[in-house]
Amino acid sequence: MAKNNNKAVYAVALALFLGGLGYLIYSGLTEDSVYFLNVSEALAEDRGQIGSARLFGKVSPENLVIEDGQLGTSFDLIDKMDSAKRLRVEYKGALPDTFKEDVEVIVEGGFTPDGRTFMARTLVTKCPSKYEEQSREMEQTKG
Repeated sequence: MAKNNNKAVYAVALALFLGGLGYLIYSGLTEDSVYFLNVSEALAEDRGQIGSARLFGKVSPENLVIEDGQLGTSFDLIDKMDSAKRLRVEYKGALPDTFKEDVEVIVEGGFTPDGRTFMARTLVTKCPSKYEEQSREMEQTKG
């Protein structure tokens, strides 16, 4: 009798484990996923179907508009490998101090229904490598 109870407990535990694992896999693959794309990849997709995404590229010096008080911007995001490929980005919020033309950025948000403009909820600039080199030089001189 005790062996049958142990088998039942193991069967229930296995079913719960597999159910939980299945849920985690399903929830990781649903529409709530955020795509991480460069500009070329985003242009190749049906932008109306992408939903939420993270895009990375460089800020074009052309058509760069920064609102008074650094509380928003609109700019063209250029693909790092092909500068002819670009997307229009609009962002409302405080800009990082390092935000300027030709800086690499990552924006997260979604496309407008017509797919022409990317409405960013977050904007992060990539730290230039020269800062990393300067900090290494400073550490070497201290040591």
